[in-house]
Amino acid sequence: MEDKTAKKAIKLIDLTENKICNHCLGRKFSKLIDGNDNEDRGIIIRKSLSLDQPTSEDICPICGNLFDKINESLYERIDQKINYIGLEFDNFLVGTRLEKELLKNDEKMSEYINVDCENIKKEINRIVGLRLEKRYEKEVEFDNNNILIELNFKKEEPTVYIKINPIFIEGRYNKLVRGIPQTKWPCRECHGKGCEYCNYTGKLYPESVEELLSDIVLKYSKGRSCKFHGAGREDIDVLMLGDGRPFVLEVVEPKIRNLDLKDIEKEANVYANGKTKYNNLKFCKRNRKAEIKVSSPDTYKVYEALVKSKEDIKKDDLEILKTLDLIEQQTPLRVKRRRADMIRKKRVIDLETEFIDSNTFKMRIKTEGGLYIKELISSDEGRSNPSVTSLLNTECICEKLDVLEVSKK
Repeated sequence: MEDKTAKKAIKLIDLTENKICNHCLGRKFSKLIDGNDNEDRGIIIRKSLSLDQPTSEDICPICGNLFDKINESLYERIDQKINYIGLEFDNFLVGTRLEKELLKNDEKMSEYINVDCENIKKEINRIVGLRLEKRYEKEVEFDNNNILIELNFKKEEPTVYIKINPIFIEGRYNKLVRGIPQTKWPCRECHGKGCEYCNYTGKLYPESVEELLSDIVLKYSKGRSCKFHGAGREDIDVLMLGDGRPFVLEVVEPKIRNLDLKDIEKEANVYANGKTKYNNLKFCKRNRKAEIKVSSPDTYKVYEALVKSKEDIKKDDLEILKTLDLIEQQTPLRVKRRRADMIRKKRVIDLETEFIDSNTFKMRIKTEGGLYIKELISSDEGRSNPSVTSLLNTECICEKLDVLEVSKK
């Protein structure tokens, strides 16, 4: 051991009256002295300085003999927690909670002898992590861990808390009947608690695109709940056809992670009984849910609308609709209470019409994502400009609307 390092070690040992534990002593010099681990380094330092090893009665002034609490009893409590939950996992991460005063004191000791060493939490996490890797034959994973095993040393007896991280399932869905919302719609009267207005279901609609899939996913994952993240949404009375709309289903606190998504997809489609359909289910990472929500200039949607006009029109009158290009839309009145009131500018990319009779025609329209089609047709009291109503000079309404295509993101 170099003289400079030895002087620092002596200074620290004198300050603690030789009661510092070998874990904390070795950790302070982990970058300066070789050893199997920090405890081994502490033993080496004391031997090289011909000092007695700490006794069982000595209380470490830095950690308070915290490392003695990392024993078989602690590992058994971790086992009991995992077994009680019935948890399956492929990897894990260990986290530690300590008193702030302990951490501050540890940092002051490092400053006092002018050494750069790791935080005491990191050593605890590493010691426990290595032991659990052997115990469960699973690996520590820092970035995308299945579970976090959090140890709280703030009490006399450390407590164990297990955080189960979500899993994310990506796919595309079709909605094949009208009258189904994309996500669960809580009752506006009781806010999900259950009341006479909602027939004590807690929701306004008995099922949704989300629930017809999540019911099956929760059955096999044994998760607590699901969150549905769609690439936009269609109105309740609108069909979602074609290849479907992209979505990510977030499964909260799944006890089972290794799911057969092909079987789940098949079972969900049978369970939906023709109302919805789910395609190409696959696991994805957390950031995917944000990606599908973010619009870009390359995204587009294709709709088919059945339009009714108040006054009679001729087939040739529909040609003017092909001039629709840049549309300025103020937030529609029907969604104003839950959307920011602002003007959005969206483009019509392509438009085709089919004359049916003097008061009825179809529109097939390709637009940038985010354009409100019903308001493009009705004008929404002039909040959409230009509009089908303004160009044809007669009041028009969208009687039926289908989404035919949502571009991949």
